[in-house]
Amino acid sequence: MRTDVSDAALRRLAEQVGEAARAHRHTLVTAESCTGGWIAKTITDIPGSSAWFECGMVAYGYEAKQALLAVRPQTLEQHGAVSRETVIEMVSGALVHSGATLAVAVTGIAGPGGGTEEKPVGTVWLAWKRRGGYPTAVTFHFDGDREQVRRQTVAAALHGLLDLMA
Repeated sequence: MRTDVSDAALRRLAEQVGEAARAHRHTLVTAESCTGGWIAKTITDIPGSSAWFECGMVAYGYEAKQALLAVRPQTLEQHGAVSRETVIEMVSGALVHSGATLAVAVTGIAGPGGGTEEKPVGTVWLAWKRRGGYPTAVTFHFDGDREQVRRQTVAAALHGLLDLMA
């Protein structure tokens, strides 16, 4: 993915997500960590998004992930916040704690610090799930600075929502 994702490109993606959500009568929930609510912001920048956007939850710390999204303490202890297991529990918890029919969740290391050899800066886990369905989780390794990693993450999240509704 390109590191130079523009605001205009994110807006176009969010508009496409909104069109698909309306067409399929879906409502969305976001569960965000490293993006800090940027996915929800991009969605709610679209006029009329209240018709298809239910809510967004920003859960940065372990305690917030547990309280807001029902991520189990054992999951965080065994796998860490940036893991397949955690993002799957986040996306499932978002659906349980909202009235939405589709969810996207993200956890990652945007940088510039926080990376390790095993999980370098730019490591991002995204998950998508339909109510009553099974989650899909994908890991990405984005290049660039903190803003570029986060922009690419928002774009990937929106692309994944489009794929889920296709």
